[in-house]
Amino acid sequence: MRTLLLLAALLLGAPLHAADAHREIPWEELVPKGWNPAKDLQALDFANLQDSDPRAVEAMAKMKALWDDAPTEPALAGKKVRLPGFVIPLERKGEQITEFLLVPYFGACIHSPPPPANQIIRAVSAKPLGKMQTMDAVWVSGTLGLERADTPWGKAGYRITVDRVTPYRPPN
Repeated sequence: MRTLLLLAALLLGAPLHAADAHREIPWEELVPKGWNPAKDLQALDFANLQDSDPRAVEAMAKMKALWDDAPTEPALAGKKVRLPGFVIPLERKGEQITEFLLVPYFGACIHSPPPPANQIIRAVSAKPLGKMQTMDAVWVSGTLGLERADTPWGKAGYRITVDRVTPYRPPN
């Protein structure tokens, strides 16, 4: 039904609502097919390693480097997308924010370690957004770019230019 409405709107020259222009994507789509950071660490038996073991320390450093350099999905560059996530404010103007990280699960980045760079999105809005708190659940719609950013909370592999942020409500 939605497809028919969109087609009718296009044929009649009616403007599309912003929500209709954004394709909802799951977080998994941000990870290029075949990327497996664990393949280099499979030989280690983590169950038998102590935190202070030099092999564990080396493995953690290697994992952090792999996650910080996690590849992004080039096919998503410039796409208008919509996805849910949790907010970590970066830039505030009074009680409003203009920049935040969008992360896929509660507690990401504020607990160690942060997710891979391809699972952290730096969201930037031209206009200040309403009051949002750390770990608020939201839907973000905007244009996705492949722009890396080093933030205090982790390395972001993507940037989204925000068109709209709404409170998260699960799909029906």
